[in-house]
Amino acid sequence: MSQKQLVEFAWGLANNNHCFLWIIRPDLVIGDSAILPLKYNAETKQRGLIEGWCPQEEVLNHPSIGGFLTHSGWNSMIESLSAGVPMMCWPFFADQQTNCRYTCNEWEVGMEIDNNVKRDEVEKLVREIMEGEKAKKMKNKALEWKKLAEKATSPGGSSSLNLDKLVNVLLSRN
Repeated sequence: MSQKQLVEFAWGLANNNHCFLWIIRPDLVIGDSAILPLKYNAETKQRGLIEGWCPQEEVLNHPSIGGFLTHSGWNSMIESLSAGVPMMCWPFFADQQTNCRYTCNEWEVGMEIDNNVKRDEVEKLVREIMEGEKAKKMKNKALEWKKLAEKATSPGGSSSLNLDKLVNVLLSRN
C-alpha cells in the first residue's frame, strides 16, 4: 500500500473506537517504511495494538476477533472462514478479486473496501462489520462456514477422506 493509504486505514481504525490488532509488516508500504502520524499512538494506545507479525490462524480463532482485514488471498480466506470471522476485503491481484467477490456477494461474509481508501469508508465498514444487523448476519454466515469446515476436516469428512486418498495414491507409487 502507499503511505497515504496507510494513513487513511490508520485514521479509519482510530475514528471508530473499536479495539484492534494491526499487523504492519516492514514491507507493507511501497518503497518506504510504514510511518504512522505522530499523534496516532496516543490516540489509540488504550484500544490498539500494532505488531510486525502474529500467528494469524491463532488470532483469527480467538473469540474476541470480530472482523479481519484481508487482501483476499486464498489461504487467508480459508483461515478466516474456518474461524467463523467476517472479512473486510481489499483485493489487489491474481485470485484476490474473485475471492473477494465470493466473500462479499456469494457467501455474504464480507464487505469490499474501495482501492482508493478513505478513512471515512474504513470507519464505516469497521462499524458495519462490528455492529448492527448486517454484522449479525455476516457473523452467522461466517459461523455456518466454520461448522462446514469443522465437518469437512473431521474424521470421515470430505477433506479428511480426500487427504487419505492422496496419501494412499502417493504411497502406492513407491
